[in-house]
Amino acid sequence: MKVTPLSDRVLVQRLAETENKKGSIYIPDTAKEKPQEGKVVAVGPGRLLDDGKRVALEVKKGQRVLIGKYSGTEVKIDGDEFIILREDDILGILG
Repeated sequence: MKVTPLSDRVLVQRLAETENKKGSIYIPDTAKEKPQEGKVVAVGPGRLLDDGKRVALEVKKGQRVLIGKYSGTEVKIDGDEFIILREDDILGILG
């Protein structure tokens, strides 16, 4: 299924963090923090200004971005988990 976000929204898939073990302490998945790094899967056409002009987004499909732990709305598409968020919620572009 193809999903295209509207306006200035971005579809991001969180990247899995590598596991670091210290000693023999086991941390269950429910207690782990959400990864803050993700890959942009799709972008909307841009924000519409009052005068009718459209401002293009700065992020592009395929870029690695830094996002807040609890920002955006989590959605499940074809069994995969994604986050839809506004471009303003993206903290930075990695790489």
